[in-house]
Amino acid sequence: MKNMNIYYDEKGDFLEITNGDVSNCFFDNLGNGLFRIVDKNTNEIKGIAIHNFKERTSSDGIKLELPFKFSFN
Repeated sequence: MKNMNIYYDEKGDFLEITNGDVSNCFFDNLGNGLFRIVDKNTNEIKGIAIHNFKERTSSDGIKLELPFKFSFN
């Protein structure tokens, strides 16, 4: 079973959500502060990272439109 990890840096306003081992991954900059975390060998998307996370969300909840599909299996 893969481990899902959620990391938030409040000072930098940076959210990172990963699934499984990301030690062999790179950040694919999609622009506008959005990043895919991609495995170098398999090209599998292993996570997402969002800069200025709080700025993008409302106080009512979290809803973000991402420019790619991402699921935790």
